[in-house]
Amino acid sequence: VQLQASGGGLVQAGGSLRLSCAASGRTFSSYSMAWFRQASGKEREFVAAISWGGGSAYYADSVNGRFTISRDNAKNTVYLQMSSLNSEDTAVYYCAAGIYIHEVVAGKVDYWGQGTQVTVSS
Repeated sequence: VQLQASGGGLVQAGGSLRLSCAASGRTFSSYSMAWFRQASGKEREFVAAISWGGGSAYYADSVNGRFTISRDNAKNTVYLQMSSLNSEDTAVYYCAAGIYIHEVVAGKVDYWGQGTQVTVSS
């Protein structure tokens, strides 16, 4: 599975942004998908994950209620809708894929995409 993230950019605090991650391969619907982020000088951290069928989703406490992860298996794409952004959301965002969602949440993923930069200006 190859993952291509897009949608990053510069946004003002309080604004919204939607990230997309397009996957290649016919087995996309078999994978749980997730978003992680890494701010400058910090370790990569979990943001959100969604099960293969979309029935379960998990969020980091820091984004719960502001971010929404979703997927369209017909389009082999996973999304991250981000709202009420603040400066602490500034980071490179990575999409990831793995079989078991609880392992994905823990960072044990099978595939990583390249990152997309999100910068929130205050």
